[in-house]
Amino acid sequence: MELDRFVMKLIGLDELEKSGVVANCRMNRERSLTGPNGYSRDLGFNPLHVLQRQAEGKPRVRWLDLCCGSGMALSEAAEVIHNEGMEARFEIIGVDLVGMFVQPPAESGCLRLLEQSLSTWKPIGRFDLITSVHGLHYIGDKLGLIERAVSWLTDDGHFAANLDLNNLRFGDSRLAGRTVVAELRKSGLQYSARKKLLTCEGHRAKLTRFRFLGADDQAGPNYTRQPAVNSYYERSEVE
Repeated sequence: MELDRFVMKLIGLDELEKSGVVANCRMNRERSLTGPNGYSRDLGFNPLHVLQRQAEGKPRVRWLDLCCGSGMALSEAAEVIHNEGMEARFEIIGVDLVGMFVQPPAESGCLRLLEQSLSTWKPIGRFDLITSVHGLHYIGDKLGLIERAVSWLTDDGHFAANLDLNNLRFGDSRLAGRTVVAELRKSGLQYSARKKLLTCEGHRAKLTRFRFLGADDQAGPNYTRQPAVNSYYERSEVE
């Protein structure tokens, strides 16, 4: 009975997307590709360099960035690709709930920025690189998005996303992070507690047996010192 009352306080995905915490303009709006406030610092690698290496053996490569903010980092990457005359071999897609995007370089044709809800959006085709720089902090069903994202990878694609395990909870509010990571590792994913970074090499299908219960947008700041969303789950016995 106590658990039922607790779960009822959680909010669903539709209500969560109207939250001011989810529409946080401070976290990812001005994040660049490199530098002290850049993707390279938070991911531990330059996404453009990864794409360029993969392009050596493929006719075309694709990068998907989830919760891309203003798209500044993607726009910078698109400009480099344009200047190198390589646009026909690259595609970059950024998706964010709030469409406050920078103006992409007028001459660049390899970049698309989409205002979409990641709880329902599905891409066409697979990607060589999928990233989410601090975006999972604001997602309600974090595990659901992770599972969908790694299913969108090519067989040799790379996924990397910042994840705070303290934002994963069971329905009775106990921390679920260690249990979840153990399940994800069984499916071939890796997690660095020091870097707060979840990674995956290559396409994956079903990952974990957790059912999303709801979210709490009043969880307060996480390690980023910005307000984040706690995601609540229960173990499901259904394969």
